[in-house]
Amino acid sequence: MANAGTYPLWQQLAVSDALPDEALPTVIEALCSTSLAPYGVDGRGEERRTKALADALPALLSRVTRPGLRRRLLQQADDKQLAELADQGAVVAADLPTILRTHRPTPGLVIGLAHHPDQIDAAIGLLPGMHDTDLEDVVTDWDPNRHLYRPDAEPAPPIPPALFDAVLEHALTPLARLLQDPQHEEWQFAQRVDRGLPHEFGEGAPWRILATCPDRWHDLVEHPTLGTAVQHLLLDQAEVEARRNRMMASSSSDLTQDADDGPAEQPEPESALDTALLEACLPALCLPEMAGLPKPSVTARHIANRVRYNPRLTDIAATQLQATADECVRRNDDRQHRAIAIAEDLALLSINPAHLAKACALLATLERPAVVSTPPSPRLARITTDTDLLSPVRLLEHNYQHRRVAALTSLAGNPHTLRTAVTDTLPALHPLELAWLSHQNDIPDWLHTAATALAPADDNEAVLQLLTDDELDRHPRPGRRPAVLARRPRIRRVLVTPGRPPRRPRLPPPHPRSPAPAARRRDPHPQRTPPHHPPPARPLRHPAATMERPTQGPRLQPHRRKDHLRAAPRQHPSHLRR
Repeated sequence: MANAGTYPLWQQLAVSDALPDEALPTVIEALCSTSLAPYGVDGRGEERRTKALADALPALLSRVTRPGLRRRLLQQADDKQLAELADQGAVVAADLPTILRTHRPTPGLVIGLAHHPDQIDAAIGLLPGMHDTDLEDVVTDWDPNRHLYRPDAEPAPPIPPALFDAVLEHALTPLARLLQDPQHEEWQFAQRVDRGLPHEFGEGAPWRILATCPDRWHDLVEHPTLGTAVQHLLLDQAEVEARRNRMMASSSSDLTQDADDGPAEQPEPESALDTALLEACLPALCLPEMAGLPKPSVTARHIANRVRYNPRLTDIAATQLQATADECVRRNDDRQHRAIAIAEDLALLSINPAHLAKACALLATLERPAVVSTPPSPRLARITTDTDLLSPVRLLEHNYQHRRVAALTSLAGNPHTLRTAVTDTLPALHPLELAWLSHQNDIPDWLHTAATALAPADDNEAVLQLLTDDELDRHPRPGRRPAVLARRPRIRRVLVTPGRPPRRPRLPPPHPRSPAPAARRRDPHPQRTPPHHPPPARPLRHPAATMERPTQGPRLQPHRRKDHLRAAPRQHPSHLRR
């Protein structure tokens, strides 16, 4: 153990070229021993020792060759120091067994080793023990200047192909194993509507790693082991990522664009997947891994999401999509519960007019929405004034009650849907749903004309209004029994229809066990009944008086103030009166 004030001197000795090899054990012992004080570990001394050791580690590791001394030095270093030492070449593959005894493999250590061509295999050997997020950090942290927006920053060398292939393989292996095991429990959870596909299909580390190499997608979809996993990820995430990037680019351009200039013309966006790549992904389009599960409608929902983001699939894979739609209609599972979702999926997948007509008829059997208009809040008046936020059509959208008519619009947009099937459904819709259709601009003209003919002239007629207390007081009230109303709370809010008086709920009859006041018998001898007087109230006592006194020992007397002594004048001795 060295003195805490001498650690800078030991550090200067460690980096000195004049230090003989025989003195290295003494220097390492001084820098690696815990700094102690009479009361225990010296915190200030430990800070000085750690700093001196961190500055001396590169020089010491470059000179020390004995396994015991190198082990002691490597155990003192943290993850960040090990990554820097591996980048500098002071830590080599031979040191990995010693490092892994006390440290976990980190992305920085893998990157530092991979910067040296002779250490790439050792870096790849660390990948099996890493989490998928750490695998992603190996790719994203390869360029240390990725966040430095300087023109003079030196570009990082490209990541070695062998390392990138190994990282991609380890990231996609869990999804590939899931696809090869149809009996996996994740497929059973995927049948729940609120769960969706297993998390391996999501926007996780495997997709983010795959998104960094779009030039290799054509080769990866043909991979014998990972090809199916790549196809699923491309169908689920490629176009979603492209749309998100376009939205972010457009928002940033709107912020930098001059306000006086008009809106710039946006070019037609290019698809993330070309036609050849979509055709290569067709084997994974209809999720054959979920074909034997008991709810084909949930599988159809996943397939419809893929078609929604890749509309060209309706022409490229029309046969496969029609087979999926036929299976969904044939097995007819949980139809009433998910009628709107099934109609939306069939609008995208089916080309059978009979199935599309059944979907329209299924929408007509659903319950009508009840749209309620609440009194406007005074706080929100400055926002809702001169706007359509409180219009009946907007109220229908605020509560997501327009999904049925929106699904009918999707069915009308399918060229294989019969017009008569859609128009026959319109009379079963709510008047506000018809008004919602008449306000849409992206629906077919024939549907707009038919909805406008059935829509009410005034949209407010179909809205239930929630009256305030003042509005309710202005309505005439029927006669009421005060004795009964005194026991019941006053009803202040009721739902009324414009043009009709408010309806009051009927009061329940009195309880059979409580007779009416007129039926009660009077006491014939009222004087014989002694008057009932409540017992006299017990005087309150001070809490201290009710406390238990000790049974042994002298009894303590309360302290009494000697007021007679305080009131008497102070007497002075006779020899001091002069």
